[in-house]
Amino acid sequence: MEIHESAEDYLETILILKERSGQVRSIDIATEMNYSKPSISVAMKKLRENGYIQVDKDGYITLTDTGYAIASDIYDRHKVLTAFFVSLGVDEKTAAEDACRIEHDLSPVTYEKIREHALKTVR
Repeated sequence: MEIHESAEDYLETILILKERSGQVRSIDIATEMNYSKPSISVAMKKLRENGYIQVDKDGYITLTDTGYAIASDIYDRHKVLTAFFVSLGVDEKTAAEDACRIEHDLSPVTYEKIREHALKTVR
């Protein structure tokens, strides 16, 4: 199933917020991403309908196994690419912004080669 970049960003944000505070609500995502609450509500509905998240009766959001797999892949890509760019001499802020731009678009083959190279040189 093909997933859009924006959905990957939402899932990644849910994962980051869950790791940071242990629980996630729509308002947390809106605040973190600087989006409106209605925009987040629409996105969460789509993610729920597609089986990527679950929302409990109190409004807490959790990733399904499928959602978690996508979120962790994107977040890992983000961390590896950021570290790699920093190792090249790019400042942390720019490296993170650039990683965010390309983490969705790299082919698995190209990403794996960057990851292998980064693991050799960054650590």
